[in-house]
Amino acid sequence: MSDQAPDSLIPYDEIVQEALRAVVGRVLGEVEKAGGLPGDHHFYITFKTQGQGVDIPKHLVERFPDEMTIVIQNRFWDLKVASDGFEVGLSFNQVPARLIIPFAAVTGFVDPAVNFALQFQAQADDASEDTGHSSAGNDAPAVAAAPVEDGSNVVSVDFTRKK
Repeated sequence: MSDQAPDSLIPYDEIVQEALRAVVGRVLGEVEKAGGLPGDHHFYITFKTQGQGVDIPKHLVERFPDEMTIVIQNRFWDLKVASDGFEVGLSFNQVPARLIIPFAAVTGFVDPAVNFALQFQAQADDASEDTGHSSAGNDAPAVAAAPVEDGSNVVSVDFTRKK
């Protein structure tokens, strides 16, 4: 018996990544429908600033050339969710900005209120880039979220092909 798994002709990794990103879309869609966040829920969303379809102000791309994390909590407006992404208004150093973020550009989603997190693989064309990123750049509340600890609801999917 061989220890090496056979190559799959079905792109399971892509299918799982797409399904997990749909979780982010559904959660944001619920917030949009409700007109706000329920209870203590709030989100840290990390995304590739130069991902395909990302539309954010130039000064943010200059400040966060690879990846940035935004906070969806108290100070956001005009959240609109579509099947392929979302747009939201946020304030950065008291300057309002509109961000358009496709779900394909999202690399992380955290709801610290319930210790839930999802992490996604970077897109294939971004895989060779540096993955370091800065923390939330928008006008987030002063209270920082507690780090996600082992045993939490963190889902990290990392598929690697053996050839």
